[in-house]
Amino acid sequence: MERREFLTTRWSLVEAAGGTDGERARAALAELCADYWYPLYAYVRRRGVDAEHAQDVDQGFFADLFERGDLGRLTRGAGRFRGFLKVAVRNHLANLRDRERAAKRGGGRVRLAVDLDGAAERYAREPAGDEEPERAFDRLWALELLDRCVVELEGEYAASGRGAVFAELRGALTGGDEGLDYAAVAGRLSTSEG
Repeated sequence: MERREFLTTRWSLVEAAGGTDGERARAALAELCADYWYPLYAYVRRRGVDAEHAQDVDQGFFADLFERGDLGRLTRGAGRFRGFLKVAVRNHLANLRDRERAAKRGGGRVRLAVDLDGAAERYAREPAGDEEPERAFDRLWALELLDRCVVELEGEYAASGRGAVFAELRGALTGGDEGLDYAAVAGRLSTSEG
């Protein structure tokens, strides 16, 4: 199995999203959106925007980012991509408020494959409190990244014929199975506890 370095920002994806190959750029932007959409949604909500308007803000933000070519001007080593996104969405919000209008979903712009309907419900399950929008964004981004890693790992296990192993151990990876009986799991998998 090839060992891959785990990077927090996939700069090759950012560069592709900012590139001139329209189809490749749209696909890369869609992947970036999948990674960052919900943390940005929660960030916008924590900055006082209601649920429906927050969806419009995020949709318009990514479309503007793509249409203006902002991603093409980013370079590795110039700072964190997450930091860029937070500043850029904060500026986007300020511009929206200045113009007193919100971008409508769609409208001939790039369509994003994100869960708009579930976002408000998911946000309602977030812990209440005075968490700063920046901190909430970083926390939610990390959780999204971890979820994607678990899904990718599950796919790798399934592809190698070890799906049952992953299914048994998934709770140990995600912390959802505190009372995991390793001896019983090892017995079900016909292997040693180690």
